[in-house]
Amino acid sequence: MGQESKRRKFSREFRDSAVRRLSITTNVTELCRELGISPQLLYFWRERQRREQRKQTMVLERGLLRENAQLKEALLKKTLEVDFLKAACKKVAALRQTGAGSGETASGKRSGD
Repeated sequence: MGQESKRRKFSREFRDSAVRRLSITTNVTELCRELGISPQLLYFWRERQRREQRKQTMVLERGLLRENAQLKEALLKKTLEVDFLKAACKKVAALRQTGAGSGETASGKRSGD
């Protein structure tokens, strides 16, 4: 019960720095000796960091896919609205041409008359 734990706690900055150094070193054994850790621990940190990065990438991708779907839906809605308005304008123009018996445009009095 009175035994102290032999496990040391390393800060996130220390772990990140160690993994960065691992990516550029040519001598892992020397690096581990310098840092006072085992190669297994260093490789474990590297794999955990990679898993976290993959997870963050997946979350970001899901968010982008969701946003993309929303934008496509909004674009479709606006396209349908524009198509509807174009068709309505064509009908109004056609009614104007065939309607007013005298051929004049249907408007109010001109100013100055």
